[in-house]
Amino acid sequence: MNQYQPQFFNDPEDDPSAADDLSPGQAVTVIFSEAPGGPFDYLVPVELQDSISPGQRVRVPLGKSNRLVTGYSVAVGPADPKTPWKLKPIDSVIDQQPLLTSNMLELTRWMADYYVAGWGQVLEAVVPAGVRSSAGTRMVTFYQLAEGVAAELEKIKLPPKQRRVVELAAGRQQPTPSRQLAEEAGCTQAPLKSLEKKGLLVASQLRVHQDELAEQVAGREAPLELNSDQQAALSVIQQACQRGEQQTVLLQGVTGSGKTEVYIQAIEQVVREGRQAIVLVPEISLTPQTRHRFRSRFDQVAVLHSHLTNSERHWHWRRIANGEVQVVVGARSAVFAPTPRLGLVVLDEEHEPSFKQETIPRYHARDVALKRTKLEGIPLILGSATPSLESWQRSVEGEFTLAQLPRRVLGRPLPEVATIDLRNEFGRSGSRGAISQPLYQAMRQALDQQGQVILLLNRRGFSTSIQCPACGNVVRCPKCDVALTHHKPSSGGTDRALCHYCEHESIAPETCPDCRADSIRYAGQGTQRLEAEVRARFAGVPCLRMDSDTMRRPNSHEQALARFRDGEVKILVGTQMIAKGLDFPGVTLVGVVNADTSLHFPDFRAAERTFQLVTQVAGRTGRGDLGGRVLVQTFSPGHPAIQAAVRHQYEAFADKELPARVGFPPFTSVVRLIVRGEDEQRTADFAQHLVNQVKGQVDDLPQLRTLGPAPAPITRLRDKYRFHALLISEEPGQLQPMLKKLVQQERNPAGIQWVIDVDPMSLL
Repeated sequence: MNQYQPQFFNDPEDDPSAADDLSPGQAVTVIFSEAPGGPFDYLVPVELQDSISPGQRVRVPLGKSNRLVTGYSVAVGPADPKTPWKLKPIDSVIDQQPLLTSNMLELTRWMADYYVAGWGQVLEAVVPAGVRSSAGTRMVTFYQLAEGVAAELEKIKLPPKQRRVVELAAGRQQPTPSRQLAEEAGCTQAPLKSLEKKGLLVASQLRVHQDELAEQVAGREAPLELNSDQQAALSVIQQACQRGEQQTVLLQGVTGSGKTEVYIQAIEQVVREGRQAIVLVPEISLTPQTRHRFRSRFDQVAVLHSHLTNSERHWHWRRIANGEVQVVVGARSAVFAPTPRLGLVVLDEEHEPSFKQETIPRYHARDVALKRTKLEGIPLILGSATPSLESWQRSVEGEFTLAQLPRRVLGRPLPEVATIDLRNEFGRSGSRGAISQPLYQAMRQALDQQGQVILLLNRRGFSTSIQCPACGNVVRCPKCDVALTHHKPSSGGTDRALCHYCEHESIAPETCPDCRADSIRYAGQGTQRLEAEVRARFAGVPCLRMDSDTMRRPNSHEQALARFRDGEVKILVGTQMIAKGLDFPGVTLVGVVNADTSLHFPDFRAAERTFQLVTQVAGRTGRGDLGGRVLVQTFSPGHPAIQAAVRHQYEAFADKELPARVGFPPFTSVVRLIVRGEDEQRTADFAQHLVNQVKGQVDDLPQLRTLGPAPAPITRLRDKYRFHALLISEEPGQLQPMLKKLVQQERNPAGIQWVIDVDPMSLL
């Protein structure tokens, strides 16, 4: 049945009676999550032939020791009548019903091929582990990855069980219950405790209420009246649904234009026809406000977020698979929800990089959703005020259907946006603070008029560098090629110097480590310093900071937003997490403290991300009757990305940026090879070897371009040197067969690892 079997054949001389009780008629193809090679065929005993189907988990003997392991059944069919005695029989069928439909199996196989990952690894990512359900309330220990660990996960040397735990935690943006983490990693609590002691995991306690599963809403809300633009966009989507075929609709609408209401009314039509919908949103947008919005319009909603325990996730999975749920709302992994009658998929804020998973399998939820809707023959809606240039170009070329919402709802105007040239402002005023005089005056005016203020600064910490003015030395991480960031303790204690990549921490120096001068200078602005400046200059005004330092505890993000929404907090200071999807009518002023933080990164998407961030945070104001304005502080006021954001001109930005992107996405497809190792020269040599191997295998791809290998922008992280190379081809999927062969042929030299990142979202 399957060609990949010989190493798992039984020798009839070992067990001459091996096939006595077996029917020669049926074999099952099995995929393992960790075994090399595959798939592998097994014989199905007579007594199990009526209970096995593709998509179920099975227990089978593996290797010469015949140890029983769990695998996934991906195909069932006739065995070769000449060789059934060569196949080992399966031991048992675990699941009464298939966990995956044929379309979902095909989707996982496509993911394995496209992202150059093991099929079993993909299946493990798609299917959540089944656990016993819980009752009542209980205190649960949650774990999350310490800051900076995810970026360098592949470089950390750990025992296998600890590595499995860290890889699982790296795929979640929020803390995970300890029991769930241990169960999914196949270990006890001991590896988790060890990782906590090593500083790789951070523990917190939370009381979990089983009542959350009831998902009851006090009352249903009536549909809102659509304006003409919304109605036109809805008609495009409904026509796509009625045709019963795959069509991707890019819904590009300015902030506050009512995209969510269009989604909901499109889903209502799908639900009336007895079908289901999946709505994907960035994890940070899964606020109580979002949950209430959908639960107030539909009877049965499953909200999948990272705070769910394993039992809760399993409970949702079964409800969805049984057709008891009308709408699934969730983050990236909700794209795999087992909806039996799927009629529509929506991906909101489709430009968000958090839709790309940075651990194996390194999939992008947008592209997986596109493939799934093609397999199901249903529409996909991609929504954003600032679409990725990849999606925009596909709409320009006619592959995606474009629908636009150029106006805000209720006739509200877009906020006025103005720039403050920091080159002139601080030179003239001599101010050393983060808040310029024009921004200060605007904040004072907004507060005097009972408005609220949002200040965005996409850098955490107090000071972004620690430098000696005598010798010029910048205090750097001993394990990474990055400057240490100055952090002040939240309540008393000693100032710390922290690496945001490996979490190395030390006492902030009072004298220069090199020349011993006692004139250490703390330079640069972080959110902690900005908060201190706000509290000093606006004494008595309630202020709150939201960044990854203050939002570590489960539910802390939701609690902070609730305080701001209720008016208890007047000034909200934060990183990019405050720029996404928030709807607070009381906000009358948004200040972008430094719009240049990501503008000059060594990444071809730097301008695009700057435009998106400024536009998105600007959209948080002017949503109520009080109106709103935005002030953007920048050293580059004339940059096209800044200018387009100030004028709310997405198409003008795209027209200017796309010619600069020739040779890169969206006009090409990129694969990134990342090599890391303890010895710099050996690592560089192996990176060059891989690139040479690539060049030697692509005679039929003369259009292939290779950039590198070269040192990564952050060359050393966690005492590992990093080199990367970009493989650029004209079409997606052209390089995968060659890369798959390369993976099979190449063995990692001692102390060196390498990974393949298809369609990378970060080049750092």
